[in-house]
Amino acid sequence: MADQIRREIATMKLIKHPTVVQLYEVMASKTKIFIVLEFVTGGELFDKIVNNGRMKEDEARKYFQQLIHAVDYCHSRGVFHRDLKPENLLLDASGNLKVSDFGLSALSQQVRDDGLLHTACGTPNYVAPEVLNDRGYDGATADLWSCGVILFVLLAGYLPFDDSNVMNLYKKISAAEFTCPPWLSFGAMKLIARILEPNPLKRITIAEILVDEWFKKGYKPPVFDEKEDTNLDDVEAVFKDSKEYLVTEKREETKPAPMNAFELISMSKGLNLENLFGVEQGYKKETRFTSRCPANEIINKIEQAVKPLGFDVHKKNYKMRLENSKAGRKGNLNVSTEVFQVAPSMHIVEVRKSKGDTLEFHKFYKNLSTCLEDVVWKTEDDMQTNEVETTL
Repeated sequence: MADQIRREIATMKLIKHPTVVQLYEVMASKTKIFIVLEFVTGGELFDKIVNNGRMKEDEARKYFQQLIHAVDYCHSRGVFHRDLKPENLLLDASGNLKVSDFGLSALSQQVRDDGLLHTACGTPNYVAPEVLNDRGYDGATADLWSCGVILFVLLAGYLPFDDSNVMNLYKKISAAEFTCPPWLSFGAMKLIARILEPNPLKRITIAEILVDEWFKKGYKPPVFDEKEDTNLDDVEAVFKDSKEYLVTEKREETKPAPMNAFELISMSKGLNLENLFGVEQGYKKETRFTSRCPANEIINKIEQAVKPLGFDVHKKNYKMRLENSKAGRKGNLNVSTEVFQVAPSMHIVEVRKSKGDTLEFHKFYKNLSTCLEDVVWKTEDDMQTNEVETTL
């Protein structure tokens, strides 16, 4: 994917147009590439069509004018989008178009000796017939075909070429087999027919669209300042791991899983959770204690306490798996512990037998609690005693 990502970043840096999503900066860490893009809040043009249906001609014309101006600018910079469709056309807070997603775009440098592009790509319903024919195509005329399909969708509310069978769909596209709905004006029908011309050599050009009577109505091309030549040094540096462009990721500190009131209540002895108790001499297979120590300190203290007892320690965040290297009555004793946060300065530590003999687990816990006297605030028995006293 590296070449494709590099091409997309380089392409977006070349395009400085008010109707194209702006790329502001590119950075990288040792593991990630960060692309800082313009924040566009109005959603996709596709959603507007799905929610509201077909548009009136004046509204559709406005979007089409913005699209053509942006595509014309891209072509002037040697950039061919190759995946133009309503899903890749965003709207800003003012309802203006923003062309996005240059992941399948091509630069003029990719044109072969025959002057054509040869990679078949794009979304089938919007792809030009010459792209499907796999004989090479001109990126500009192929983009223009996609613009014609978009204009049809805006005005009709449905696709000009659609079929559940892909081969039938390709045949319809290759023959430009479509019918305009009767509510379209003659000017709109005529323009669509000239854009959706299956022969790319006879297809209308952007220059001809700009002087078309239907297109020109109310047309106000955007005024914007041409910026200085784009420098792609930072793009190359990012992909070559240049230290000048490397940034350090700030890792969020992990915290113990929070425990809510319902989970605390479920620990109450009054609910008689029998699954917490073993059948051997009434010994518990699971117990817990509270602590006012920081979570990291609790984890470290447990680790220090169990290693002399012959346990191997496996840690992940605030969970631990303790494995006794010596086999007991029912194999090796395995114990799981997890620290939960119930308040900023209060934690509950759950200690649970996951494998082995319950009596051995009971003895292990007695030894562990002795080693953790400076960590334990109240044991489960203390908490249950308090609960009974409160109830009385």
